[in-house]
Amino acid sequence: MSEKKDTSPALKRSWFQGLKAEFGKITWPNKKQIIRETVAVVIVAVVISLIIVLVDFVLKNGLSYIW
Repeated sequence: MSEKKDTSPALKRSWFQGLKAEFGKITWPNKKQIIRETVAVVIVAVVISLIIVLVDFVLKNGLSYIW
């Protein structure tokens, strides 16, 4: 037969205390780090999209000369 899990209030309290302790260990970024990393992501996304557009343009025009 299946065993029931112990869901006593003490066990739940212990779990939430452990969760709170783990959240206390997190190092949250400050506003300057968030802005710097967001700008970096946007720049990389723009550069990669430009590379894709360039490759698409070259392939499209290159294939038009072949056909």
